[in-house]
Amino acid sequence: MKYLPIASKLFTQNRERFIKKMKPNSIAIFPGNPILPTNGDAIYTYRPNADVVWLSGVIQEKSMVILYPDNPDKNAREVLVLIRPNEHLEKWEGHKLRKDEATAISGIKNVQWLDAIDAALQVMMHHAEHVYLNTNENDRLDTSLFRPDLLFVHDFMKRFPVHKYERSAPVMKELRAIKTKEEIAVTQEAVDITHKAFRRVMQFIKPGVWEHEIEAEITHEFLRNRATRHAYDCIIASGDRARVLHYVENNQQCKDGELILMDFGAEYGNYCADMTRTIPVNGKFTKRQKEVYNAVLDVHNFAKKILKPGISIIDYTAKVCGEMEKQLLKIGLITKNDIKNQDPENPAYRKYFYHGVTHHLGIDVHDLGTRVLPVKEGMLFTIEPGIYIEEEQMGIRIENNVWLTKTGSIDLFKGIPITVEEIEAAMKRK
Repeated sequence: MKYLPIASKLFTQNRERFIKKMKPNSIAIFPGNPILPTNGDAIYTYRPNADVVWLSGVIQEKSMVILYPDNPDKNAREVLVLIRPNEHLEKWEGHKLRKDEATAISGIKNVQWLDAIDAALQVMMHHAEHVYLNTNENDRLDTSLFRPDLLFVHDFMKRFPVHKYERSAPVMKELRAIKTKEEIAVTQEAVDITHKAFRRVMQFIKPGVWEHEIEAEITHEFLRNRATRHAYDCIIASGDRARVLHYVENNQQCKDGELILMDFGAEYGNYCADMTRTIPVNGKFTKRQKEVYNAVLDVHNFAKKILKPGISIIDYTAKVCGEMEKQLLKIGLITKNDIKNQDPENPAYRKYFYHGVTHHLGIDVHDLGTRVLPVKEGMLFTIEPGIYIEEEQMGIRIENNVWLTKTGSIDLFKGIPITVEEIEAAMKRK
């Protein structure tokens, strides 16, 4: 890992939160992700299982967390399982965690090897009544793909068929949505690195640069500040390409007079930042660009103002879209007649604003959390309205990350240039 060590208290607290939700005499098993092949003997870049990371902080492949708070053996109520280090493996893949190193990261004292865990797990299963098994239950998951999690569940239930099985996913969805102050401290590191990269590219961008060159500047700044990686594929979209929400080709030249939409975020300590800024390639907004930009910023600030504990995502989205409608009227993109005659299933504003306003953020950039119920204190959200105008070949989006408090929110990107004046001033200091 590139990032500095994170205090094990973060992960100890997370396990305690999950254990409080477990039924009496229950065991919970969280298997980690394997390494997956691409072509031939090549492999995909490894990404750890987010739930295993949340519970332990360990990012090594095939790691497993076992929680059995009512275990008669008090020394085995929390168990971390790792692949056994060996000289041959480490010559090819590098250092593997030793037991003391894993304990320092996770706070779990009982560390076992994967090739010897079956006997101990069988004893635990003979004592436990309920079993929590973990599956990926993201609402947007492509369920047609191969699922290692389901393969583990199938084999495990076949091996122990008469236990009472429970789903870990709903519990994790509830818990991971609420960020502790320790989690936010790590996230703030990711935000601060993202801020540094944004400052850097504001000084770098000028007419004639290429989108991939800007991506390279961001990547350089991320790595030199110990970010693990990009939290998601970097979007560097100049001109009309800014209307493509997930544009990742980043292979075109940035021209004088264009805007450039940049959606990127660092991952640090396995927690993600997610920022979008839209800036002028030449450092100066035109009158029309400024008008549209300020309309997006007004919606952004309105959304941030009303996002408080107690509001549901559905009501919140409706109110923000209502404000977007007002702003689109103001800048002449829709008319009162358009609104009067609109299809309720496809309102007029959708021509220019065709994505969601917010999503949960955390270990996953689209993190676990409610999409319908009232939001709660401690949740971490993006706020990202945008206006996309095909006839003007323009796309503008503004995105910050906010942590909900009892009465409002804390903007983790506070102090990062966001207004027209702040952006122009920062770009002028070249």
